[in-house]
Amino acid sequence: MHTDMTARWPEKFPAAVRPFLYLARVDRPVGAWLLLLPCFWGVALAGGGLHAWRLYFLFTVGAFLMRGAGCVINDILDRDIDRKVERTAQRPLASGRVGVPAALGFCALLMLGGLLVLLQMNRLVLLLGFLSLPVVLVYPLMKRVTFWPQLVLGLAFNWGAPMGWAAVRGRLDLPVLWLYVAGICWTLAYDTIYAWQDREGDSRLGLKSTALRFEGHVRAFVSVVFVLCGFFLVAAVGFSPIVLLALLPAFAHAAWQVLTWDLASPASALSRFKANVVFGLLVFFAFLAGNVGG
Repeated sequence: MHTDMTARWPEKFPAAVRPFLYLARVDRPVGAWLLLLPCFWGVALAGGGLHAWRLYFLFTVGAFLMRGAGCVINDILDRDIDRKVERTAQRPLASGRVGVPAALGFCALLMLGGLLVLLQMNRLVLLLGFLSLPVVLVYPLMKRVTFWPQLVLGLAFNWGAPMGWAAVRGRLDLPVLWLYVAGICWTLAYDTIYAWQDREGDSRLGLKSTALRFEGHVRAFVSVVFVLCGFFLVAAVGFSPIVLLALLPAFAHAAWQVLTWDLASPASALSRFKANVVFGLLVFFAFLAGNVGG
């Protein structure tokens, strides 16, 4: 089921604990990074340089906890579907290794941890955290009703951008709106790439995605949303020459993803999806460079 070192490390824990670690996807940390990095973007763009280490630490803990909670919610709602898909049939809920009551209890524990993290920050961050919950809860249902579940995921996964900004400044300003939109476009790109590997199974089960909506033009669609992501990143930094120069590696990385993605290879889609952690880090480093330059 798991073949690489990252995936195998939960096996070092007691047998009773392992299914819950897999349920929270601790063996697959890419999703947690993709949730965390917009938080880092918001902190850095708001002027929180490396000295804001406390905020970076709190958002890191919170992102890993809440990503785990989101995975539990997703697996509870999708357990019947997951049983019919080879890639997901061995997930703890789908395989019966964890029951729904235990999963709900585990989810409550993770969300309590997330609340404790939020309580360490200002009231606006706390409010924004609560406002994100409806989107988090409805996202797993979206692939049943719309070809745009990736858009809803973008709304949820990039909510950390305004939270990071608010944690530094105690308010919300126009630049963070552009940053949030940039993050949504980024999610549309990377999650369409991810969904590409599942499109045949999704189609068979009557599920929807942007990968299916734009199946005949998927590379063009991903290119367009990456370009839009870049445009809104530039708008967010106010056309700062230093940050624009520092963003060039991120833009080059996005181009590399699009140009080298082998549509015939599910492994290529998965590797390009995972590579978006690098893209997110490059954007973060560009914002840090702006702080140094300023």
